[in-house]
Amino acid sequence: MFDFLSQKFSSLFSGLEGVKKITKHNIQEALDTVQEALLEADVPYGVVQTFITSVKNDVVGQHIVGALKPAEQLMSVVQHKIVDFLGGDDTANAFLFPSTVMVMGLQGSGKTTTIGKLAYKIKKDAEKNKITKKILVGSVDFYRPAALDQLEVLARQVNVFFYRAESNDPVLAAKEIFAFGKNNGYDVILLDTAGRLHIDNTMLQELQEIDALLRPAHKVLVLDAMTGQESLAVAKAFDDIIGFHGAILTKMDSDTRGGAAFAFRFVLKKPIIFIGEGEKIIDLNVFYPDRAAERILGMGDIRTLIERAEEKISVDEQEKAEKAFNSGSFSLQDFADQMVMMNKLGSLSQLLKYMPGMGVKFSPEMIQRGEVELVRFRAIICSMTPKERLNTTILNNSRMQRVAKGAGVNVVDVAQLLKRFEEAKQYVKL
Repeated sequence: MFDFLSQKFSSLFSGLEGVKKITKHNIQEALDTVQEALLEADVPYGVVQTFITSVKNDVVGQHIVGALKPAEQLMSVVQHKIVDFLGGDDTANAFLFPSTVMVMGLQGSGKTTTIGKLAYKIKKDAEKNKITKKILVGSVDFYRPAALDQLEVLARQVNVFFYRAESNDPVLAAKEIFAFGKNNGYDVILLDTAGRLHIDNTMLQELQEIDALLRPAHKVLVLDAMTGQESLAVAKAFDDIIGFHGAILTKMDSDTRGGAAFAFRFVLKKPIIFIGEGEKIIDLNVFYPDRAAERILGMGDIRTLIERAEEKISVDEQEKAEKAFNSGSFSLQDFADQMVMMNKLGSLSQLLKYMPGMGVKFSPEMIQRGEVELVRFRAIICSMTPKERLNTTILNNSRMQRVAKGAGVNVVDVAQLLKRFEEAKQYVKL
């Protein structure tokens, strides 16, 4: 997410290194770079101009802080302005256990998959607070083949209840699903509505009727971030006819340049509640404007990384890893366990985005080579016996040849792994 903007902005601030004070000339050069980056990221021209003017007024005006270097001053102002444009601090608590949720969006936006992710997140967040939530999901998308079957599979996967309405009329089916939920004591009802490949009057009228009949507590719009400015046009159409409380942006782990997210809150005046950053059921994250701003500016997002670790790595696994680090006898099995835990957090490319400066420092080609190397290392370790993992000194030439053959690699690759492992052990000892 926002990798494109992060690369552009990092070059902006590096260009001000050595500058002793901000002048109209050098700030204009910097702002021209910002403008170019935002336009290339598919941010609407009017939004870009508003952003640039706001930054210029704060940097060149009376708000200059003399103790800061020009690059630091500009970064501070830009960071605060990005946070403002993305929603300030008003989105973190925008979705706390609503009772009924009507989920809308165009076909292909990832709407049905997002409902599965949303059900999982609501359930897990409730469990963290020692609350049990009965969650029901249902669909009135009778236009897309297998849409109901897809949601039923997702419901089983996250262990929530799916109800299949008897009626094939979307409005009557929605009424039936809500009635079933209320009559059976469900705390949360998530309704998947029909989408189309584009906005059309039939879809909007259908959604209007469902909204008027059921009056859901929360209406959420799912938007495909890859569609850029088109997603803003879709959001405006939905808001004008039906209205919604907030949005979920999907496919934020793709090659999207982040323009839709940057402009959405400013244009629509509605919060981005969640962002989808992967295909797994766990890949739905709360959208925090301040953290997004930090990532855009290459400052990383350690807080989110820690939260992901706490959510996806059990306490027992964390304690076992800590014990291995402190034991002084770090084994290749421990090394393998660390890779398994890291894999739970995401791919190498995903993890680097959370590390300050790392997303810019490494090229996509370097990251790809690193991910391939990790896969190869896992295959090599799996090819070893438990005894070999615990004591690598017994890996003589014949054993290494056997391991290499079992992993489908060369002996040189096995030797490289052992070298990397020995280097890792030195860090553990520090």
